[in-house]
Amino acid sequence: MFLLRFLLALLGKGNPKSITDEQAVQKYIETQRSFYFDLIYERYAPKIFAKSLTLMNEEALAQDCTQEIMMKLLLNLSKFNFQSKFSTWVYSITYNYCIDKIRKRKKDPSMAVSDFAYYDREDDQIEDRRLKEVRLDRLKTILEEIPIADKSILMMKYMDSLSIKEISEMIDKSESAVKMKIKRAKEKFVMIHNNHYDALEL
Repeated sequence: MFLLRFLLALLGKGNPKSITDEQAVQKYIETQRSFYFDLIYERYAPKIFAKSLTLMNEEALAQDCTQEIMMKLLLNLSKFNFQSKFSTWVYSITYNYCIDKIRKRKKDPSMAVSDFAYYDREDDQIEDRRLKEVRLDRLKTILEEIPIADKSILMMKYMDSLSIKEISEMIDKSESAVKMKIKRAKEKFVMIHNNHYDALEL
């Protein structure tokens, strides 16, 4: 691997770190050289494993999911349309794969998402404050109890800092539906917290 990178540098490929994700994808599609997919693997396999572990709650399952998702990426790189960030596309595949895996294992009915037009921004700001006040040692306990669909969308917004538009593209729902889904997920989060601990102060 080191020798390959050294030779590529001599051939004018430059520092691998200077190659963007999108450039690596484009180069792999054009040349099919494993070097470029290796860059993607090194950058994203740890992130995919971390997301899978948080969603699956089992290291062995997370490892399996990581390998399967990376294979899925490899086989579908040509389908990446470069209209969004590559990281958003990867996260979309990761979340959808893990959620589908969990749904099949548990037959979780919470996966269905309806489209809602109503969204109360003021209430949402209050819910945001509530989530930010939760102690870290309580966070894992609460996330393990909320439905996987709610858990995943909270992770997208608060752990990955994805925008409403990006989440909308990932789950193929309107932005109003995403906003309502986030609002309901936060309400469940607060309810579970208050069932275990003292109510959060506003």
